[in-house]
Amino acid sequence: MATRIVAVDGHGGAGKSTFAERLSEALGGVPVAHTDDFASWEVPIDWWPRCIAELLEPLARGETARYEVTAWDGVPRPPAVVPAGETVILEGVTASRVAFRPFLAFAIWIDTPRELCFRRGIERDGEEMVGEWEKWFAGEDAYIAREDPLAYVDVVVPGV
Repeated sequence: MATRIVAVDGHGGAGKSTFAERLSEALGGVPVAHTDDFASWEVPIDWWPRCIAELLEPLARGETARYEVTAWDGVPRPPAVVPAGETVILEGVTASRVAFRPFLAFAIWIDTPRELCFRRGIERDGEEMVGEWEKWFAGEDAYIAREDPLAYVDVVVPGV
């Protein structure tokens, strides 16, 4: 692969984004791509073919990746541009999924108690999103049961 991809996976609300930003800084400011750029409340888990085609494959060829970003709140966002380089961090729920593993150089799981993740999600998104978060966690549970990411990741980091 022309670009090393480091996955930062874990439950929604686990602290993955914060960890990925700190890791990026420690690695000299490498780019961070987010699975949330592809996911949505309507398609929380099964957006991955687009991520492969539009992000991982171009980076593997040493090309800049460009893709449309999901408008979670209905407000369109500018397209994402992720330059190829030595390392790119892929952060988000299912970042270490089986389909991505041929592209990954290293995978990290942020292990945060589910109750804390849920509370953070509701604090961020509002009480009216409780039902969406419950569906989201059901999708995460199915992903974990099907793909067992904890058996694959290189390191588990306790979340806070």
